[in-house]
Amino acid sequence: MSESIDAAVIGLGPGGEHVAAQLAQAGLSVLGVEKHLVGGECPYYGCIPSKMMIRAAGALAEARRVPTLGGSVEVTPDWTTVAKRISDEATDAWNDQVAVDRLIDNGATFARGHGRLAGPGKVVVETADGTQEYDVQRAVVLNVGTEPAIPPVPGLAETPYWTNRDAVQVKNLPESMIVLGGGAIGCEIAQAFARFGVDVTILEVADRILGPEEPEASEVVAGAMADEGIDVRVGVDITRIDHTAGPGFTVSLGGGSVLSAGALLVAAGRRTNLSDLGLDTVGLDPSSRFLDTDEQVRAGDQLWAVGDITGKGQFTHMSMYQAEVAVRSILGKDGPWADYTAVSRATFTDPEVGSVGLTEKQARDAGIRVTTGSYSLPSSSRGWMHKTGNHGVIKVVADADRGVLVGGTTVGPSGGEMIGLIAAAVHAGTPVAKLRTMHYAYPTFHRAIENAINELEV
Repeated sequence: MSESIDAAVIGLGPGGEHVAAQLAQAGLSVLGVEKHLVGGECPYYGCIPSKMMIRAAGALAEARRVPTLGGSVEVTPDWTTVAKRISDEATDAWNDQVAVDRLIDNGATFARGHGRLAGPGKVVVETADGTQEYDVQRAVVLNVGTEPAIPPVPGLAETPYWTNRDAVQVKNLPESMIVLGGGAIGCEIAQAFARFGVDVTILEVADRILGPEEPEASEVVAGAMADEGIDVRVGVDITRIDHTAGPGFTVSLGGGSVLSAGALLVAAGRRTNLSDLGLDTVGLDPSSRFLDTDEQVRAGDQLWAVGDITGKGQFTHMSMYQAEVAVRSILGKDGPWADYTAVSRATFTDPEVGSVGLTEKQARDAGIRVTTGSYSLPSSSRGWMHKTGNHGVIKVVADADRGVLVGGTTVGPSGGEMIGLIAAAVHAGTPVAKLRTMHYAYPTFHRAIENAINELEV
């Protein structure tokens, strides 16, 4: 027997959970479906536990800088504290009951299982108790997220490799680790583990780490990591990976060289969970990498999509932003609708990397007459005073014809916070001429943004 409901949300990451709660509070009968953990990747395996790791590692790094600045200190890392905090404070030992109760308290119905489309306005949910069909009268919202992508390297599938999901659950650190992938996740975890004494090597097949960022950002972060003893190798050809009880993992590279380590972290990107969602039943391609959505984040008739699967940025803040758009659309409210002009992000390495909008290359590829300005953070007043741990650079990208910023990058201590100023300027279309008349507090790191803006030929 089919059950009639107003809305179904398949996948309860941050955005999906928010949509389900908001629609239920608005008086709709709402079913939320999740086969893993309510809340998604962010609170259990991503943003929150990883930043606890990074916070602890950063404290160790700052302590080690004391001799350069004013004293002496002995640093003894203890991962036990970090592991306990992640388990107790962040994840409840990877139990989502609090999130489930919160969803139900908001008025939604919850089903633990696999949800899929079975035609327009039809959803099938497979749970441990059986299969239930639903006739959905108003809206189906998809928020099924992503999972770690595993590259087709010979031998890799037969080894006990880690992904980020394993790394945040580690109780005892290995003596050495190889990281496949120099993206944000790989670099963040690599640096955190290295600061706790793990011998870390990063292998990146591209010509630089942090590929989506400006080349200047990649260069600064790679240099800072090298200064800490992390072996960063780019442009590598990984030909085979093996594992034995003795040496652990062996990674064979083109040219005949072989690396060994006690642990292997695969951080080679992520893939969307679209293949087993029944997309073909509503006229969509199940082999698609992402779902196309309009300004109201609609993916089809009475079908909405939010989060990673839309291809607009694999960030919690993007999922939440799109969730608000979806709720307004489903409830028949006016906009504002989705605008991706000033999407910002942060990578929590040390130095942090903040970025927003278009890179220089993206802007040029879009046909914009580009002018750029940059400034080295160590050369700034605050950077000079900060002395150690002051790696950084500010870069702004402007449309020379319109006289406005279209993107920017802030690398340095609190780089993820500094990007807020540039993000606001890109979002609002603030004229560069107006930005030049601002008061930039002295002596702050963000004051270097003024120096970069003054380099623009606008």
